[in-house]
Amino acid sequence: MPDKSVPDDQKHRQLLEGLKPILDPQYILATDEQLKPFECDGLSVYRALPIVAVLPGSTSEVQAVIKLCHELSLPLVTRGAGTGLSAGARPHPDGLLLVLSRLSRILEINPLTMVAHVEPGVRNLAISEAAAEHNLFYAPDPSSQIACSIGGNIAENAGGVHCLKYGLTVHNILGLKGFSMTGEEVAIGAEGLDSAGFNMQSLIIGSEGMLMVVTEITVKLLPKPQHTEVLLAAFDEIAVAGQAVSNIIAAGLIPAGLEMMDNNAICAAEDYAHAGYPRDAAAILLIEIDGSINNVDDQLKITREVLNNSGVKALKIARDSTERALFWKGRKSAFPAVGRISPDYYCMDGTIPRKALPEVLDFITALSAEYGFLVANVFHAGDGNLHPLILFDANIPGQLESVEEMGGRILEKCIDVGGTITGEHGVGLEKIRQMPLQFTDQEISQFHAVKMALDPDNLLNPGKNIPLLKHCQEYRALSKNLEPNQLLSHQNSVE
Repeated sequence: MPDKSVPDDQKHRQLLEGLKPILDPQYILATDEQLKPFECDGLSVYRALPIVAVLPGSTSEVQAVIKLCHELSLPLVTRGAGTGLSAGARPHPDGLLLVLSRLSRILEINPLTMVAHVEPGVRNLAISEAAAEHNLFYAPDPSSQIACSIGGNIAENAGGVHCLKYGLTVHNILGLKGFSMTGEEVAIGAEGLDSAGFNMQSLIIGSEGMLMVVTEITVKLLPKPQHTEVLLAAFDEIAVAGQAVSNIIAAGLIPAGLEMMDNNAICAAEDYAHAGYPRDAAAILLIEIDGSINNVDDQLKITREVLNNSGVKALKIARDSTERALFWKGRKSAFPAVGRISPDYYCMDGTIPRKALPEVLDFITALSAEYGFLVANVFHAGDGNLHPLILFDANIPGQLESVEEMGGRILEKCIDVGGTITGEHGVGLEKIRQMPLQFTDQEISQFHAVKMALDPDNLLNPGKNIPLLKHCQEYRALSKNLEPNQLLSHQNSVE
């Protein structure tokens, strides 16, 4: 059992001394200057410096670091590339930051079984690049895939533009290896498509590093489609575009990708990527259809008919692979593109039933007018995953608080229409206040029970994802009686 009686400052000294025989000194970062690059993830409004950050180069070093933290009863937060958007990888101010970016080897690609064994620091895109010589690819493709790591994808259950047809990270992982907080080796899953017993992988994937440290992943690879077509459909009204999404799915079509952007996002992306988007459109849909040539031709015909009957203003089919890539470049560049036109932006992540898309879009438009913040909407429209980007300036007093309040109301609207507060960005610190609106006390108690079963000392990424029941009850009581600005003040006071 870890010793909890030792004063924190003594533990910190013991930690730094204990790391010396484990790691090369250049991979032990302990000064403020060294730690600053790691103080936050992609959601930069939540910042903290850890006691120390370490960059192990092997699983044995990872295991030794974990055991040391357990012995000293010090919190441990795991970090990948730091592209997350919920502050899930924000360091603990009294703990160690375990940075796994050096564990970046593709250990094996087996074209016969169509699997790859990789370390957590491997970039998402690097897997598909390595598998391409076998005519295979890894399906989940977050917008940050050029930089994000597969370990971070595991932590947040990342999706991407192709998740409608091919699924999220959890649907494309076959096995995990790593360590518990005691340093015990853990192996889950197998190369087969099914394995006996409780599905532990679905528990670990999306748990934000709160249950184990993953050091090896077995991913499922898929054959590259024989043929692909990409359509760009422009609309004069956002709500009409939203209804078109529902009509496509209702027609029995499951596109490989079905993405939506509003005019603000269109113009920002066009300035950035020059993708050929129509600047005068209120919204566009990007629709990718893949499969055999005959199947794609059939689906393309039906899709065009549905769009023509759904109020499409203009319809364009990419001429070749270059233009297809350009269409998708514009979509995947939306986040950095918006960053060029605003000092800051707050990226929301909620999921709703597709039928509620027009209603929620109208709600976001009304909130934009109410709060005076421009919103650029970028959606995984096919599965109802919303990414409203609220543009603001954090240097102006009060704007951050107002943006957080506005974002909270968007998430609560997602719940009201039968959706959830997150699709693929996780809960982290950002959405922990909305958890009691999504889940009952009994459900949250069960979350705590699972956490304590696998991490009884609450050392793995503590304080994230799961709110305390006390805070849940306070939030529910207050939300019925307080105005939004009063509620926000209380939230800040109890954290």
